Amino acid sequence: MQLLDRKIDIYLSKWKSNPERKPLIVKGARQIGKTESIRAFGRRNYESVIEINFVLQKKFRAIFDNGYDVASIIKNISLLEPSWQFIPGNTLLFFDELQKCPDCATSLKSFCQDKRYDVICSGSLMGIYYEEIESNAVGYKEDYEMHSMDFEEFLWAKGYSPEQIEELYGHMSTLQPFSQIEMDTMTALFLDYMTLGGMPEVVRMYIDNGHFEGTLRLQRQLLKDYEEDITKYASQTDKAKVLAVYSHISAFLAKENKKFQISKIAKGARNREYIGAVEWLKQAGVVNVCYCLNNAELPLKGNYNPDYYKIYYHDTGLLIASLDEEAQEDMRANKNFGTYKGAIYENIVGEMLRKSGYEQLYFYKHDNPAIEMDFFVRDADSLVPVEVKAKDGATASLNNLIKWESFPDVKYGIKFGYKNIGWNGQFYTFPYFLSFLLRRFLKDRKER
Repeated sequence: MQLLDRKIDIYLSKWKSNPERKPLIVKGARQIGKTESIRAFGRRNYESVIEINFVLQKKFRAIFDNGYDVASIIKNISLLEPSWQFIPGNTLLFFDELQKCPDCATSLKSFCQDKRYDVICSGSLMGIYYEEIESNAVGYKEDYEMHSMDFEEFLWAKGYSPEQIEELYGHMSTLQPFSQIEMDTMTALFLDYMTLGGMPEVVRMYIDNGHFEGTLRLQRQLLKDYEEDITKYASQTDKAKVLAVYSHISAFLAKENKKFQISKIAKGARNREYIGAVEWLKQAGVVNVCYCLNNAELPLKGNYNPDYYKIYYHDTGLLIASLDEEAQEDMRANKNFGTYKGAIYENIVGEMLRKSGYEQLYFYKHDNPAIEMDFFVRDADSLVPVEVKAKDGATASLNNLIKWESFPDVKYGIKFGYKNIGWNGQFYTFPYFLSFLLRRFLKDRKER
């Protein structure tokens, strides 16, 4: 089985090189490659790797019964598995499926103070116990949020080198348009990536086989697995609500305004009754929630309506896999991604923003004057509108946000579409395949 290079590999190497490192919790949705990456890191860097899965090895949930000090925990592990070696300074303790044993999180303080053994915890963290895990480990852990593969990781899997990817950024940073062969090649790769998404098992099948056969079946199985996890982990009172929200995402994205309306998913449903369900899916890493700003101005945090939001899939390939058979055929055979009212492109750009480190997504819609913008991000001192164009139409909202005096925080904008690189004095135009580099571009732009 081909081991895929992931960005967490870089993070884990930096984590290990820090002499003051704390126990690490790797968070993220299920089946995005957490276990595989941590396991491979352990094999490369430690003489002894102790891996405990609290789902598959239930007996180990009792190792904290005598207390949370390191000596008691190691003693109890050794009683259950006497052949395992604990070498101070050269042992990694990998606790997987942490959500099934929150007592493990309480022990992180002891491991942090003891410092003889490195500890990494992981799990799907589908809402259950997460608040308890957080409170038990405050100050004695590090967190890393992992996602399914982004476009850069997909390019690595396709054989592209970091130097070749740096060339893409070189075009972006200098505003040098791509040649036609560069545009055609990268656009085709990005369309493949959108169709597949970034779930490692799906990407690996595509890379190994050289075609899409079997990938849709695998994606649909992943969707079923998520539904099973909701049934398994959501509380009994919230289970139906979480499933109702999850099953309606693609239906609302197909609408013109893409607003998620709780009142339309169940008779008599009210938004306040479903806030927990939406937050559960968000915490689980299954969806990206995009909130409507109250005003197109800084700051972003606190300046939004919690009852007005769009919900996107965390992985665009899974969104496409959730559609009906006719849409599937059109998109996979004809690459006709623009027919779904722009939702596919909005989903992929939102996904790239989240995967590049933006913790929260925002959009804006105002009826008088008529202004609508797909996303907002920011640089050091300005608000940056991001427009996503499935077709090369008018950009009235983007132009008005920049030129109208009523939006002083907006100084320039970004437009993503099937267009080459450009700058017209008001907004930058970039092809979709550069969206994973936007945050880096905005940071470097302010430093130049």
